[in-house]
Amino acid sequence: MDIDLTDLRILRHLEKNAKTTNQELADAVNLSASACFRRVKLMEDAGVIAGYRCAISAKECGLEFEAIVHVSMRHDVDRWHENFVQALGRWPEVVEARIVTGSTNYVLTVRTRNLDHYSDFVQNQLHKAPGVMSTNSNIVLATLKRDGSLLDLIKLSS
Repeated sequence: MDIDLTDLRILRHLEKNAKTTNQELADAVNLSASACFRRVKLMEDAGVIAGYRCAISAKECGLEFEAIVHVSMRHDVDRWHENFVQALGRWPEVVEARIVTGSTNYVLTVRTRNLDHYSDFVQNQLHKAPGVMSTNSNIVLATLKRDGSLLDLIKLSS
């Protein structure tokens, strides 16, 4: 989908406040309500707008501990990848999981109440998953940037 300057302005406003009404959004980008609605619908249908969500503060919900965990797998274990992906579905502590290149197979973001909860998760769940060979944890001391905007990377069509 070609994204023009008006679409970018709509996306910027929705990124700041997805709860804005269509009329408020239309006023902010100088469009009629119907034209604004059509543009938003087109971007939703094209997958440019992938969804709307509520941002939850983990710390305010009692999940104060965060770690980035690199996981290396034993490749001689049958179905090691499938088994690990299945295990991920059982671990609410893992809030993000990625397959990566390099010396490890996966990078996980893990949130827990505290260090004891994290230690219990690593020892009694992660390390016991079939095929897990080793883990390397980095404790997050502070988050400097989260949810940066993709809009600055999008090139406008000529």
